[in-house]
Amino acid sequence: MAHLTKNSAKLIARIRRLQGQLDAIARSLENEAPCGDVLQLVASVRGAMNGLTIELIEEHVRNHVVNPDREDDPEKAKGAAELIAVLRTYLK
Repeated sequence: MAHLTKNSAKLIARIRRLQGQLDAIARSLENEAPCGDVLQLVASVRGAMNGLTIELIEEHVRNHVVNPDREDDPEKAKGAAELIAVLRTYLK
């Protein structure tokens, strides 16, 4: 996916942060941290993963389906923009 190489540094930085968060969960479990603390870390990872997922899905829609910013057909542009917005809301 050539379009991902434009943002690869940004995407890799997000993945490295996710790795750090996963390491924090492992350390918490090893140190027998309270359940609530571990669950909070897991929720943070889930949110970060959802953020990465929507970014990748949005790039896919814009580059392989319909880019609402460049589409001449107003109905298709509206549909693509709505799809992206719904996905962002759903994965929040």
